[in-house]
Amino acid sequence: MNKFNSLDKSYLEQRKTAHETCRMFAKSPSKGNLKRIKSMFAECGEGVIIEAGLHFDYGSQMQIGDRTFININCTVLDAPINEGAITIGSDCLIGPNVQLLAVSHAVNPIERLNKENFAAPITIGNNVWIGASVIVLAGITIADNAVIGAGSVVTKDIAANTVVAGNPAIRIKDI
Repeated sequence: MNKFNSLDKSYLEQRKTAHETCRMFAKSPSKGNLKRIKSMFAECGEGVIIEAGLHFDYGSQMQIGDRTFININCTVLDAPINEGAITIGSDCLIGPNVQLLAVSHAVNPIERLNKENFAAPITIGNNVWIGASVIVLAGITIADNAVIGAGSVVTKDIAANTVVAGNPAIRIKDI
């Protein structure tokens, strides 16, 4: 994980812009507001559907493949540095209230006083289904065709073609 200071003035301005764009989309999920959301991403594929309530901090390092569906109230804590990137493959299904948390804080209380953030990328492969209210932590890779059961907390990488569930998420079966 790499450090960055989210209280830096330039980062505060970027977050303010991103949050305002998210608020506009939440109030009015029109094609114009969706276009504004997508334009903030590093890449956004064809046929991506995003329901109202998406919240992200920066968006500048987000990449979304073709035909991915993001349901209501998705929260993405990303970072404006490469280590805070969120990559979502093609043909993914992201359930309601999912949290993708590429940013965290120090566990050590003395280090936490500095208010620095730690960031590590989240990578989601192709054709992944992430159920409702799943939490994915920083530094996680979810490989192609995986299924994450509703309410799970993903604390370790997930292999391709597996179903996982629980807190922490564990392998239930291969598919």
